[in-house]
Amino acid sequence: MLDWSLLSGPIPVVLRVSAVVAAIWLLSRTLRARRQLWVKWVDLTACLLVAAVITAVVAHLARNVWMLYPDNLEPAVYLWAGAGVFAVNLTVTRVVTERKVGRALVGLTAAVVVVGACANQVNTIYGAYVTPRDALHMVHPDDIALRDAPSHRQLPDADPVEFHWSPPPGLTSQGKLTSAPIAAPQSGFTAREARIYLPPAYFADPQPQLPVMVLLAGQPGTPQDWLTAGKLVHIMDRFAADHRGLAPVVVVPDATGSQFGDPLCLDSRRGNADTYLAKDVPAWVKTHLSVDPDPQSWAIAGVSYGGTCALQLATNHPDVYPTFLDISGSAEPSLGDRPRTVADAFGGDQAAFMRVNPLDLLRTRRYWGSAAAIVVGAGDRDTKSDAHVVYAATRAAGMTSHYIELPGSHDWRLFSAALTHELPWLAQRIGLTQQTPGANG
Repeated sequence: MLDWSLLSGPIPVVLRVSAVVAAIWLLSRTLRARRQLWVKWVDLTACLLVAAVITAVVAHLARNVWMLYPDNLEPAVYLWAGAGVFAVNLTVTRVVTERKVGRALVGLTAAVVVVGACANQVNTIYGAYVTPRDALHMVHPDDIALRDAPSHRQLPDADPVEFHWSPPPGLTSQGKLTSAPIAAPQSGFTAREARIYLPPAYFADPQPQLPVMVLLAGQPGTPQDWLTAGKLVHIMDRFAADHRGLAPVVVVPDATGSQFGDPLCLDSRRGNADTYLAKDVPAWVKTHLSVDPDPQSWAIAGVSYGGTCALQLATNHPDVYPTFLDISGSAEPSLGDRPRTVADAFGGDQAAFMRVNPLDLLRTRRYWGSAAAIVVGAGDRDTKSDAHVVYAATRAAGMTSHYIELPGSHDWRLFSAALTHELPWLAQRIGLTQQTPGANG
């Protein structure tokens, strides 16, 4: 059951039906209380108002005070959160007034069911946790330990790689996953373990010189998100199957340091995330993995916060990442607005912010050797305008860039579709596959 879907099939249906039954029971206990009718309705109204206030206050604190997430949430998220708090309020009211252990336990169980169903409705909006295993953060074991990854002699460099590639007999049809802590000697950034996808061709002897895609998750989030909600292995294995075992080596490093960390992908007093991703990560990959070290064979990609981060790294370090894929990112790093961002990350130094801000860099520099793909969901109201701005700015700065809108909103279903859609372009750009007629960029 740990691997059953939370987004479709029996589990969400059972949760919804159970929540309806539990909610009816909670409401009936309130209405059947031995008090005057107007008192009962006062209780219900008070519980509803308290739920609304708690939801509004917590949402304000989370986004504007604690700054746990940078994006605006869908209105439905607040409604489902409020419904869960309302169920808890009803339960607390019944426990206080009745003081019967048996009914209190039933009430608590009912509240847990309603809260669980509401949480999964929020999960359905974003597609963040595909299975109970994902929601419980029970990470699937790695296919191999990093020390067991092969390090065979390499074929001569070829551009594109597939032009001189012939898969050996018996080559595995699926890639392998591994994990590793990526040291941070230059940045001192405290990062969680990176997740690494090694395509089938990586296990050939001799090995082709494979390009690298550094892939970033959103915020809040973890590198594991790309493996679960993002379906990275499925996407990459399918691509490899269509290209005789060839696919980029994919490294998913930790770009935030913690679940709710937000270093803004900058070097600032919030942490040296920029140096970590632009120097420490490439150095570690080139030392520990058999890949093509040429920057022209490297790309940076990401979603939401990770998309903004990809834009930042590509504009600040075009010599490291001359190719980037920005999926649903913002136009600039932000803690909600620019004054707050500048004050918190740069001590109020506007000039320091502008020296690393992508739009300011794109206005003052030229990126003739860089290429970009900007992808956003057609229903992503908050991000679409930023995507248009970024696309226009990259074109004006000399980048070979293209803009795509795909069906969907700001969720993992769209993110996965975007990576799938742009992977052929990216593979051509970093020298893995041959250019096809009419391809983007």
